[in-house]
Amino acid sequence: MFPGCAVGVSRKGSRYILSAGTLAYDAASVTEDTLYDCASITKSIPTGSLALEFIAVKKLRLKDKVKKHIPEFQNDFGATIEDLLRYRVRGPRLSDLRFRTFEQIRTHIFDTGFAAAPGESIYTNLPTYVLGVVLERVGGASVAELGHRYFFEPLEMNHTTFFPTASDCAPSEIQQGREVRGVVHDESSRVFALARRSVGHAGLFSSAGDLLKFLEALMRREYPAVLKGAEEGLGWEKNAAHFMGSYTSNDAFGKTGFTGTSLIVDRKKDTALVILSNRTYPTRPPNSTAINTFRRDIADIVFG
Repeated sequence: MFPGCAVGVSRKGSRYILSAGTLAYDAASVTEDTLYDCASITKSIPTGSLALEFIAVKKLRLKDKVKKHIPEFQNDFGATIEDLLRYRVRGPRLSDLRFRTFEQIRTHIFDTGFAAAPGESIYTNLPTYVLGVVLERVGGASVAELGHRYFFEPLEMNHTTFFPTASDCAPSEIQQGREVRGVVHDESSRVFALARRSVGHAGLFSSAGDLLKFLEALMRREYPAVLKGAEEGLGWEKNAAHFMGSYTSNDAFGKTGFTGTSLIVDRKKDTALVILSNRTYPTRPPNSTAINTFRRDIADIVFG
């Protein structure tokens, strides 16, 4: 399923991290400090969590229209910050724009806007890309800088970054004969990362221990607005049995990443789980059946 992984568990003040396997087949061993491409975990840490923090201090409101913060955004259909956090808008597929420059991607999204008025939740990259732009304008800094300022530095998440050193990272795939390593796997995010720019939907690299620090802070209620919002499904996934298994509480929340990563927090059980892997190495599998089976099995051990 993958060459290696790191599994971290925090329960009632005790922490356990298990690392197994290798970075790539027949390569160096995984350690608890190995950095993995978190993929869409970025949507929750830091992007969704930053939005919830900004809402708490009234820098942002759930009812704010996207147009208020991005006046040049066309075809906004009155979409709000809450619509972005709940993935209720759709529009251009970012993966279809991966051969453009970051300026061209941004311009195309602003000029095209959304395809329709907000409706049912449909999970895509677009809402958190747009949310990332809103956060940068409200916060006056990049998503990466805001993440460090609000979360990573205060929590001493010293291994967490959008721009890692390749040698610290597990590779995520082999594409056109070359390893994707130390740069984000998601192709649209990679366009920005190669220009040293961060976006809201992917790009974070972290270790199991660092991510446990964030989840432990939530369980200690150090970020009450983030915890409350996450338990309401704002910017996070809630009650997702396909990766959370059978024993998590109703208020449990978490997030998955395409590369083989996942997080779960169950405050009622005072337990958090981190799984980091590179299941897309050397080539991405045809579906998520195997990784979700693994995620559920581990979650059932931890929360059962």
